Amino acid sequence: MTSDAIMTDPQAAPPNHPHLNRRTAIQAGGIGLLGLGMNHVSGLRSMAAPSELPVSKPKAVIYIFLSGGLTQQDSFDPKPAAPDNVRGEFSPIATSTPGTQICEHLPMLAASSHQWSMVRSLTHPYNEHSIGHHVMLTGRTRTPRGFNSSAPTVNDDPSFASVVTGVVPRRNNLPPAAVLPEKLIHVSGRTIPGQFAGQMGPKFDPWFVEASQFRDTKYIHGAFPEYGFQRWEGATNPDNYRFEAPKLTLGQGVLEDRFRGRVRLMSAIDAQRRHLDRTANVARFDQNRQEAISLLLDGGVHRALDVHAAPDAIQDRYGRNSFGWSLLMARQLVESGVSLVQVNLGNDEAWDTHEAAFRNLKNFLLPPTDRAVSALVDDLDERGMLDDVLIVMAGEFGRTPKIFTFKGAKSGLPGRDHWGAVQTVFFAGGGVQGGRVIGSSDKLGGYPKSDPQKPENMAATIYESLGLPQSIVWRDELDRPHHVYYGEPIAGLKA
Repeated sequence: MTSDAIMTDPQAAPPNHPHLNRRTAIQAGGIGLLGLGMNHVSGLRSMAAPSELPVSKPKAVIYIFLSGGLTQQDSFDPKPAAPDNVRGEFSPIATSTPGTQICEHLPMLAASSHQWSMVRSLTHPYNEHSIGHHVMLTGRTRTPRGFNSSAPTVNDDPSFASVVTGVVPRRNNLPPAAVLPEKLIHVSGRTIPGQFAGQMGPKFDPWFVEASQFRDTKYIHGAFPEYGFQRWEGATNPDNYRFEAPKLTLGQGVLEDRFRGRVRLMSAIDAQRRHLDRTANVARFDQNRQEAISLLLDGGVHRALDVHAAPDAIQDRYGRNSFGWSLLMARQLVESGVSLVQVNLGNDEAWDTHEAAFRNLKNFLLPPTDRAVSALVDDLDERGMLDDVLIVMAGEFGRTPKIFTFKGAKSGLPGRDHWGAVQTVFFAGGGVQGGRVIGSSDKLGGYPKSDPQKPENMAATIYESLGLPQSIVWRDELDRPHHVYYGEPIAGLKA
């Protein structure tokens, strides 16, 4: 039995059935005559014109993930009264929320703080990157059995994007969840765990949109090509960098009508094989092929992935760099019907500020983040989407209260180490009331002082914003139910 999610809420609304035009209905009606299985219906339905599909206002989430770990004291939780070796080099500035201050290098977000809130007390027990990624990409604090920090395993908990892929219906031919602009791959070549479906099975791995086109062999980080940097050297960009989503195009010389004809011929031939081999693997292959056909033929998908076609003023507003383009693409995807988009704002461990922390934050990391996140909040608000799209921004952990220069630092400049005990998480939209501060850290920014929150609470806030009932489960290949919620949504964020 294949993995499946079930909604156990008896009050759940009945599903909406798409309207199909006469041509599509005839195609679907011919399934039986061709001997095709019902698993072909979605492929045929996807070929209907997008305007004929039901239009509903989606609930969505954009999860901005800061791989490496944003330092709380140098961003959203400044400690101006702390000793010099804790306070850091940056000064706090007032925000539009009376009594709330944030870092001076986030001026645009400071001016719009009435539109967003933050939790200054999220905590977990890990100080290592891989398990930190797993925890903050899955919303589960536990270490799964057989966890491997060097590679994903089938025992890993499913990521937010995978859970949403498994339990949220598709909209407008698009997968329910996407991750962009790249997978989190360490410079050594190992893949960071926590990004995939794990226990749910590879069928529910999210849709990875590989838009940031380069291979980092020199630990180059940042918002390419405007704000690229090497931790110890400063401004540096990868050679021949491009930000461009994969082109979903037909092969040269294959016209769309010919392609559709080939699809119908392939389906007729495959029907005979399916009568002889009705295994789960065949059905899975068929589903993957239908989805690929759907993406190839849908112009709306191409438009959602093409950030360079956006007006110049919009690109300038977000920033013409990988941070700005990524959040612009995320907005276009949720507007097109994707329910959750995880945006890795910076390649693997870009925010790992062990050395030259203040130079790199000031010059390369905070400015493009300030601009892009502010633009996203304002853009969604102006489009009437902000109430329906939750924005969450977090890393795998925070950073140590104490500033130090570690042995072997090539720059000779100080930074902060890994620190899971506390971090600040940013929230906007999706019903979040602006200008609120939930919880607090102690005077050094080292541990929660009040209202501690766990990754499970952040996860519950995400799932609640998507309209998922707390009773929802997904089922594994042995038909065993697994909860989606493992905590309560964060109290106080919403009215």
